[in-house]
Amino acid sequence: MENTQPEGGENNRDLEVAPALISVHPTQDSVAVAVGSDLRVFDLRGNCAVTLVDETGEAFHKDSIRAIRYGANGKLFVSSGDDKLVKVWSTDSWRCNASVCSEKRVSAVAVSNDGLIITSLEFSPDGRFIVTADRDFKIRVTVFPKKPLDGAHEIQSFCLGHTEFVSCLAFLFTVDYPQGFLVSGGGDSTVRLWDINPGTLLDTCEFGSKAGIVDYKGNEVSCSTVTDLCTIPGSNVVAVAVQSLQGILLVSCDLSSQTFGAVKVISNMGDSFIPTSLGCSSSAELLWTITGVSKPHGSNHNSLTCVRVLSGFKKTIPDAALPELTVVDDNEVPGAEKLLEKLQGSVTVEEEVFLAAAEAVKTSMCNLLIKKQYTTEKREFRKRGRNDKKTKH
Repeated sequence: MENTQPEGGENNRDLEVAPALISVHPTQDSVAVAVGSDLRVFDLRGNCAVTLVDETGEAFHKDSIRAIRYGANGKLFVSSGDDKLVKVWSTDSWRCNASVCSEKRVSAVAVSNDGLIITSLEFSPDGRFIVTADRDFKIRVTVFPKKPLDGAHEIQSFCLGHTEFVSCLAFLFTVDYPQGFLVSGGGDSTVRLWDINPGTLLDTCEFGSKAGIVDYKGNEVSCSTVTDLCTIPGSNVVAVAVQSLQGILLVSCDLSSQTFGAVKVISNMGDSFIPTSLGCSSSAELLWTITGVSKPHGSNHNSLTCVRVLSGFKKTIPDAALPELTVVDDNEVPGAEKLLEKLQGSVTVEEEVFLAAAEAVKTSMCNLLIKKQYTTEKREFRKRGRNDKKTKH
């Protein structure tokens, strides 16, 4: 077979920029950041940077990392991305235990309570279901089988309601509601609340009209994609990152009435700070956010990364109320200068640098979420390439 690609093929992927990601250990023992192919981890207990050890056949990632995730008990950490590798790390030694090659690029990972790693899904809090969302409008809920590698999976329900692609999923649960409710965000400028057992849509928050969102240039945003969701453990609050929004949205939820409540924009994070990823620990004392990209066009930097930490969450917040959040000063962030130097690449980041990078962040999130349209020729070429790899194996 001729080893050439149609115009606009994956040879142009070196021009892509990858948004920065952040993930927090369940008990805030460590924080991990990924930007491009670089994985950076800081040990908050030991107050030191972590040296990763990867002696597998495919040492470290060779292309942009698209997903990072701690397991529920914090013993495992998973990274995956455009190099089609899924890497499993032990958080005790930060040694890579396994490196598995996928047939396609991996854009999301989740870890079950017993350590099984699946791509492109979210586990329900009780571990009974796995929930997936692709770049179409539907969410699929599947019963998690006792023997995951054997037999067909049973479909529990479909959650239908989004009018554009679904971009992210998270579960909101408390002591009173341990089964949890699913929260989803998408390209239709909405955050939606679901009961996954019957697949019922409980409520919809159309944040664009409620929040009066403006982008980093001061222009009103009429329709923007939800790029990340972070539910705050033990509370009724959902933190939302929105494409082009400088800051985050907080959305309250009254779990007793199964409805959304107030919406608040937190915009005190910096004029050019457009979060690309959110994370928090099970203690929910701090919300960790990050902005940045790899390979920004027109910049001398290989990557641009900036971390902001917000405090002010309280588990006793009544339903429909929202906390008053403040940005933690750099010298008061857990790990302080050591952490920032490891995760950002430097202790301080010039504001002008991120003003120049804001457009790159917007573009990278758009390219990541919008489904690529291929010609018939290109689809056939990609299909042949995958079949050739299967034959070789």
